[in-house]
Amino acid sequence: MDKRADIDLLITKGIITGEQLDQAKEEAAKTGITLEKALEKLGFISETDIAQVTADALGVPFIDLTDYLIDAEVVKFVPEATAKKFKAMPLFKIGDSLTVAMADPHDIEAIDEIRNRAKVAIVDPVLAVPTMIQKAIDQYYGAVGSAQDLIKDLTPEKLEARLKQNRPLSEIAEDAPVVKLVSLLITQAVKEKASDIHIEPAEDKVLVRYRIDGILHEAQILPKHLQSALASRVKVMAKMDISETRNPQDGRIQLKMENKSLDLRVSSFPTVNGENLVIRILDKTTALLSLPDLGFAGNDLKDFDKLIRRPNGIILVTGPTGSGKTTTLYAALSTINTIEKNIITIEDPVEYEIPLVRQTQVNPKAGFTFANGLRSILRQDPDIIMVGEIRDKETAEIAIQASLTGHLVFSTLHTNDAPSALTRLLDMGIEPYLIASSIIGVLAQRLVRVICPKCKAKYAPSKEMLKDLGLAEGTELYRGRAEGCMQCRNTGFSGRIGVFEFLAMNSEVKDMVTAKKSANEIQKIAISLGMRTLYEDGIEKVKTGLTTAEEILRVTEEI
Repeated sequence: MDKRADIDLLITKGIITGEQLDQAKEEAAKTGITLEKALEKLGFISETDIAQVTADALGVPFIDLTDYLIDAEVVKFVPEATAKKFKAMPLFKIGDSLTVAMADPHDIEAIDEIRNRAKVAIVDPVLAVPTMIQKAIDQYYGAVGSAQDLIKDLTPEKLEARLKQNRPLSEIAEDAPVVKLVSLLITQAVKEKASDIHIEPAEDKVLVRYRIDGILHEAQILPKHLQSALASRVKVMAKMDISETRNPQDGRIQLKMENKSLDLRVSSFPTVNGENLVIRILDKTTALLSLPDLGFAGNDLKDFDKLIRRPNGIILVTGPTGSGKTTTLYAALSTINTIEKNIITIEDPVEYEIPLVRQTQVNPKAGFTFANGLRSILRQDPDIIMVGEIRDKETAEIAIQASLTGHLVFSTLHTNDAPSALTRLLDMGIEPYLIASSIIGVLAQRLVRVICPKCKAKYAPSKEMLKDLGLAEGTELYRGRAEGCMQCRNTGFSGRIGVFEFLAMNSEVKDMVTAKKSANEIQKIAISLGMRTLYEDGIEKVKTGLTTAEEILRVTEEI
């Protein structure tokens, strides 16, 4: 590090000044330590600064391991003795290439031994801060087993002994076994493509469940005595107050795992059995879906694509929480996103970042709501606005005013079907003529699970089912095998797709709104004019073998 080239890099990058370098030289001469250590001692540089400059000098990537999450399966590729010997930590494996964080990425002997031990063709070295590599080694080796293996290190006696030492919960939350257990639960959830982790205290146990494809699945049953340590670890990671257990809290964890950038939103909620934790997993590196990927059928895709290119008006997407509304809005914005347009969003929260789009999120504690945020957006010369949700009359009125003054506005409502969105606005107190003149289309949607392609099979439904579905006798349908397969976790389903109901505003529908007709009356006229309901769109997806009849009934039975 004390080579002239590296020192020059520190100055070139503006990390230190020439004056600071002179002070460090004096300190090094006076104390006999290296120039590098003198710069650190004087507080002019950090270990991270040194590592980044060294990486530049060596021509290798730098990885910050501070918030890096490593899959326990990857750790198995390099024995603990080898990792400690060369101060090297395996990070992720793609194909036959293993990426390893090393203190010395040019150590040929280390690279050769790691390659032989891991039985891979390529070892791709990256540079990391040595102390962070050591911390990762300490944290992950020993976490290679299952959650049940880790519990052996977390017996009631051991936890009691730690508490008797008068150690605060924040310190116990940093103990290696607790850290390993939480890391294991998160990495496993990410591997299984879960959208949420539920850590639920019961009277005599702690239940961990993952929400996968919209359905909760049991992942682990943990001993009751781990509850406080587990909750404290998650709250420490999310920068929440671990001493506050009687009131709900929200927090956020940002992590890196393999080539993924994860944003975890944590919510705590007090229950009679202790704090319930829910962790929403957002993978920022996931590619945004395009409109054709969402599952539109027939002319709905063409009509919706045409609608989102209109210069002004309001487009509403409706459905319950978790029905994919935000994904659809992002797909729509990505479709019309060009350098010529100024697109601004206000969301709760921002889930994915879109290039060229100015995105912000509400902050009720600071008084930044959808309504006053929308007012501020209108002063930013937007062409297109996305409002996360219309929750009240004030937000609705501002959105309508924006659409009538030449802006295209996207937003969501929580209604069961498309016609109900129009009557919901009436219920909010919006004048019928304003709704008729500003709304240009409503898209209602649900998400249904897709039949696993690996274990998909034909079957002959009963006559009663075919009659209920309005299908001809003898029609064959599809479903996953009863026992499923490894790819679908034995569920018979893999992934989800949208079911849609698209209501385009035309003169007949506008007249119905102006006359304050009911949602049922609007639905009848819309169907007579060609609108396909959620149920009808779902049945088409059943007939084509995308999903099952049971799935369609599950998500549309309340309509």
